[in-house]
Amino acid sequence: MSNVPRNTLFEPKALPVFSEVQIDQIETAISKHLQDNLEAVNKLTKQTQPSWSNLVAPLEELDDTLSKAWSPIGHLNSTMNSDELREAYNACLPKLSAYSTELGQNKALQQAYQAIKDSDQFATLTLAQQKTINNSLRDFHLAGVDLSDDQKKRYGKIKSRLSELSSKFGENVLDATNKWSKLIEDKALLAGVPESSLAGFKQAADAQDKQGFLLTLDFPCYLPIMTYCDNPELREEMYTAFSTRASDKGPNAGEFDNSENMKEILALRHELAKLLGFNNFAQYSLATKMAESEEQVIEFLEDLATKSHQQAQQEFKELKEFAKQKHSVENLNAWDVTYYSEKLKLARFSVSQEEIRPYLPAPKVIEGLFEVAKRLFDIKIEEVKGEDLYQEDVQLFKISKDGQLVAQFYLDMYARGKKRGGAWMDDCRVRRVQQNGEMQIPVAYLVCNFTAPVGDQPALLNHNELTTLFHEFGHGIHHMLTQVDTAAVSGINGVAWDAVELPSQFLENWCWQPEALAFISGHVDTGEPLPKDLLDKMLDAKHFQSAMTMVRQLEFSLFDFKMHMNYNPENPRDIQAVLNEVREKVSVVPAPDFNRFQHGFSHIFAGGYSAGYYSYKWAEVLSSDAFSRFEEEGIFNKETGQSFFNEILSRGGVEDAAILFENFRGRKPSVDALLRHSGIA
Repeated sequence: MSNVPRNTLFEPKALPVFSEVQIDQIETAISKHLQDNLEAVNKLTKQTQPSWSNLVAPLEELDDTLSKAWSPIGHLNSTMNSDELREAYNACLPKLSAYSTELGQNKALQQAYQAIKDSDQFATLTLAQQKTINNSLRDFHLAGVDLSDDQKKRYGKIKSRLSELSSKFGENVLDATNKWSKLIEDKALLAGVPESSLAGFKQAADAQDKQGFLLTLDFPCYLPIMTYCDNPELREEMYTAFSTRASDKGPNAGEFDNSENMKEILALRHELAKLLGFNNFAQYSLATKMAESEEQVIEFLEDLATKSHQQAQQEFKELKEFAKQKHSVENLNAWDVTYYSEKLKLARFSVSQEEIRPYLPAPKVIEGLFEVAKRLFDIKIEEVKGEDLYQEDVQLFKISKDGQLVAQFYLDMYARGKKRGGAWMDDCRVRRVQQNGEMQIPVAYLVCNFTAPVGDQPALLNHNELTTLFHEFGHGIHHMLTQVDTAAVSGINGVAWDAVELPSQFLENWCWQPEALAFISGHVDTGEPLPKDLLDKMLDAKHFQSAMTMVRQLEFSLFDFKMHMNYNPENPRDIQAVLNEVREKVSVVPAPDFNRFQHGFSHIFAGGYSAGYYSYKWAEVLSSDAFSRFEEEGIFNKETGQSFFNEILSRGGVEDAAILFENFRGRKPSVDALLRHSGIA
């Protein structure tokens, strides 16, 4: 990001110009956008006969212009974080929150929408336009439009403070992750770690002009240590540092502690929900989801737990017996589980993630991913050169269908310092018809944190990373292949949160299909696809410890939902106590007392999954059942792929997710496919 004399980032363009971001102008420019928008809204609400064309369409244009200005700033804050950018970003958060609250509580605006809903013209609007108005009327209520003036002020303060706290939570996790590192000079201490990982550790040390191997808490470093390192003391040290990030425990205890942030977030969420007439924040959360009640969610999760728990216990028992009999380990500690699980998997199936890596070089995988998309949805994906990119590893691609440009996306695959951990898709531009009549095509950001290429060799992915890439691309095509022209229900907008994971989890299935892996894989040296014997072993191992994985996800989901559902402001329960109680009932792997998983649980404290983490499992039922139709009709059946495109991807949030699913599957969803795909009897 350079300090050039002009700042055109805030001028609407097809793509952001990242190099022209001037950090010192961000706050001023965003403030002006917000002020201009509020003045425009004020004029719009003074019209005597509101209509789609004179009210909603101009509002959509205002929203889109603001989004175009803010989206790249938020993206850079997540992927190229710096002290200066963070300061400018955080300075804007309360302003954006206040703006959102002011619009949501604008009685004149709500009445204008209601007037359109009550008028004869409503029947003449498209389904997307009607859904936009219905959703907006619901959202006015959720934003507190019906509250008294004092309550509205309190609502605004709560929203603003929650925005600040969520941002601080994420910053603490990032800072705690970046703070810890360890230089290993004696290679013998890293015995067991694959050469591909060691090369990455050495490259990290070289980048800091240090001799040896630099270990960090970034996942591409942390996971290989936990999986392969023969040194139990080093595994324990890294596990301790990772599982106590941003907490009151561990090597940086108290320095980036999220304890008070979490308490305040929960208290404010509960107060917000009560203010709006809900019993608790979980009930408030469900107002925009497929699930109909708290009881339904708890029943769904506990039913899956009941079906999985016995098998999970058996899997963990087998692991402990293996570690004891084959490796003389009497007590299997938390930092030993991943290590001995890999050894058991290797002993049982003779297959390792590292053995698969050479067959999954990133360029070949990307080419294979695009081929899957082409066969399923008849789209063509090509790289775009010469555009303004914010980092040298980032790529830009365009998607065409029937010879027409339909979307573009940025692909940012590799871990680096100052980049938020995890993987995600975010929208940069949304598909909509602009007021000048031109179609704005959607643009997405696809972000992962894989091990970067070392030297001249391309990055080599393991199979877990392959499924992560397909997952995020599934979100991407949901956003990019929409045929809806109205922003509020275009792409993933307006889609119930517990259905938004459907396309992403659905696409992961092709990572297990021999017919697909034949062209997704190709040895880094020879180009040969994954050998049949290795593929067979991998497929045999697909369900290895799947029940343990299932109960781990259910632990997260139940903890999140129960914590929000049962919150008592008079006597708030200790967050650790809630987690311990859930673990006692659901989990099979004991967590050490110092484990502070919740302090780094960004999904629910810094992301959009609060009282909604169950959505992963809820949507997995949908995605597994949707894929079962491809199993019946052929995994590259063009008609089935076109049906998924027509009924799910292209429809955005125009209709309820349950209706869209039934249109595609011909019936209501069944949990059977999920249990079968998970290898749970």
